[in-house]
Amino acid sequence: MHNEEQSVQSEEYRKSLISLHIAVMLFGLSAVLGQFVTAPAVIVAGGRVICSSLLLFLLSIAGRASLKLKSRKDYGIAVFAGIILAVHWTTFFQAIQSSSVAIGTITFSTFPLFLTFLEPLLFREKLKVTSVLSAAILLLGVFITIPEFSLENQITIGILWGMVSSLSYAVLSLANRYLSRSYAARTVCLYEQGTAAVVLLPAMFLVKTSWTTQNILGIAAIGFICTAFAHSLYVAAQRKVKAQTAGIISGMETVYGIVYALLFLGEVPGIRELIGGAVILGVALVISLRKE
Repeated sequence: MHNEEQSVQSEEYRKSLISLHIAVMLFGLSAVLGQFVTAPAVIVAGGRVICSSLLLFLLSIAGRASLKLKSRKDYGIAVFAGIILAVHWTTFFQAIQSSSVAIGTITFSTFPLFLTFLEPLLFREKLKVTSVLSAAILLLGVFITIPEFSLENQITIGILWGMVSSLSYAVLSLANRYLSRSYAARTVCLYEQGTAAVVLLPAMFLVKTSWTTQNILGIAAIGFICTAFAHSLYVAAQRKVKAQTAGIISGMETVYGIVYALLFLGEVPGIRELIGGAVILGVALVISLRKE
């Protein structure tokens, strides 16, 4: 009987790992799909959150999940996080459109750089010397990736947008840390994506774009498949897998994104991108391992 239970647990763990990898592969795919969409970054981001929030709302209603928060403070933080999410995804797609998938995803991976200093400040925790050292190395990785310090260089512009995306994701992570203590991940995600959808909705009418079939299908795929479905799959899989393991697998998003870009877009990372990316991803991996 004991062996049967172990076998069942082992099978559930294996399925959870597969689900995690599929979810992260879909996260990485969104960057490449964004390159096939010719619409401005704000339109891609807006379409993404509108599609994903609608699906998450339907899933929450079908599952009869409670959407009520405990206090005005929590509602305020959830709305603030949604506004930051709108900034994050808009700047993320802008980074990719300005440069390449590799640059956008690599610079996004620098968010631990900002968390190093913001987390101790907001949660009144001690700033560790090792964390500062890790942040310094992350910054070095960014400097390696920058070809030249000129706003006339598209790669540099892409990196700057990517750093804004990274900073906004760090702030979003801190809001999620607070909210996740009291609420289910899907509830938090629904509030954030719903708010982001409201924030970006005017852009869908004010910003000029061409609503071709390719653009509509691309944005829908990013919203429904690469966001709502992937996020639900990721959250469900985390129930059977340690946070450390999930964090390490999440770090593969950048790798998957670069591989997809190579296969579907023919984007070949340059030597600076490869070296800088290796430094950034290496430090992010070490941070993930150390925090558990």
